[in-house]
Amino acid sequence: MNGLTGAYVPGDSLLHRLPAGAKLLGLAASCTVLLLLSAPVSMAVAAVVAALLFALSGVGAAAAWAQLRPIRWFAAALFTMQALVVDLPTAVSSTARVVLAVALAGLVTLTTRTSDLMACLERCLSPARWVGLDPFRLSLLLSLTIRSVPVIAALATRVREAQRARGVERSVRAFAVPLVVSALRHADALGEALSARGLDD
Repeated sequence: MNGLTGAYVPGDSLLHRLPAGAKLLGLAASCTVLLLLSAPVSMAVAAVVAALLFALSGVGAAAAWAQLRPIRWFAAALFTMQALVVDLPTAVSSTARVVLAVALAGLVTLTTRTSDLMACLERCLSPARWVGLDPFRLSLLLSLTIRSVPVIAALATRVREAQRARGVERSVRAFAVPLVVSALRHADALGEALSARGLDD
């Protein structure tokens, strides 16, 4: 299942060896801290810490960039909007907050096997049995949702680049139609893979 839903990079770093639950708690705590920070200097310190964590994980620069590449245009648009509407320090802090949250979430994915992540989520969701829900299927749904975000973002990036190559970057239809078709093809492939594993219902 890992090859289907995850971006796990094998390794033996401290982050790789940490339990999935500890990493999820750390991610939640880190995102909470990012929400509380406001000064650009504080965000710069947080960025250094995130960079050190990536270096400690040993996943490599290419894998790290792959987590941020899909949101680069969103980050640029967010920064521009904030700079125009509010002020420059707020724009820097708001954009850095989003980028760092995505980077840290990506780091969890890169250093955690999907099977371990699902097992942790399944344990956390075990009380759902009391209302007739299957914790395994809920954890699978959450895992697929998490994985689908960067996949759809990457598809959007490819479609946008193809638009520019054809000189139709301002056409909403030329962007929306290929993106929807690509997303449906991805969903079909995912559905076939799940069906092959006996999860078609």
